[in-house]
Amino acid sequence: MSAAPHISVLLDEVVEALGAGPGDVVVDGTFGAGGYTRAVLATGASVIGFDRDPTVRQFAEGLPADRFRLVQARFSEMLDELGPESVDGVMLDLGVSSMQLDQAERGFSFMRDGPLDMRMGDAGPTAADLVNTLDHAELAKILYVYGEEHASRRIASFIIRRREEKPFERTLDLAEVIERAVGGRKGAKVHPATRSFQGLRIAVNDELGELEAGLVAAEKVLKPGGRLVVVTFHSLEDRIVKAFLAERAGKTPGGSRHAPPVQAGAAPSFQLISNKAIAPGEAELAVNPRARSSKLRAAVRTEAPVWEAAA
Repeated sequence: MSAAPHISVLLDEVVEALGAGPGDVVVDGTFGAGGYTRAVLATGASVIGFDRDPTVRQFAEGLPADRFRLVQARFSEMLDELGPESVDGVMLDLGVSSMQLDQAERGFSFMRDGPLDMRMGDAGPTAADLVNTLDHAELAKILYVYGEEHASRRIASFIIRRREEKPFERTLDLAEVIERAVGGRKGAKVHPATRSFQGLRIAVNDELGELEAGLVAAEKVLKPGGRLVVVTFHSLEDRIVKAFLAERAGKTPGGSRHAPPVQAGAAPSFQLISNKAIAPGEAELAVNPRARSSKLRAAVRTEAPVWEAAA
């Protein structure tokens, strides 16, 4: 089995929140290097892994064939693969993995030179396609909304001016233009391209749309008493998960602005395990600084029917 280069964040907390054991079936919607899957398999439960990235198959080598299978698909497609009320747990570890960031050829990192790709799968437009074709308004919106970059319009102007001379193909090329747009690093702890690269990655992979669809799919595949556990890494993801679970637990009258409106007055389909998100402790942060922004939210599926989108 290949060594896993990715450290699973909040691993013990995820396993505890799932509460899985022998006879249970759990979906690992973001299989990656398989860290969460191996921990859940160690409890005696079975796991069905989903991942759109074809390169992760190497990490499934050596896992017990009688209790594990890997599906190359988005986690939002779990209902099509599994059917309703078919599993006892769903876990989602969102965002880009350390191994994807560390592979220059994937194009996720502004610190390593590689093709400007950023796709988690192997299909669809790349980040290069976006920065070389979108108009100023569309590009600035991606950087502002998904990257939370306040200098989005200025950066978009610099990108468009440069691409008229030569299209963008490499990660460091784009990072350097962004750095010039915001006037250099000036001793900043965060690289000037961080937010812009985040925004482009989210847009390329439709990460927020995938998350919304995945949460709805999880609600449908979970048996009553089944548990949903989600680890997020930035505020956009966490707000969506928090709003979805609060709404489904009857804690708020309105849903997420990203999701279609749902029926009013429906019985709660989830019960929150904790009203507050769980964050990593100092011991984990000392070992894995990339866990600093992570949050865990979890809930238990009730006996109530699945909420349906309003007409």
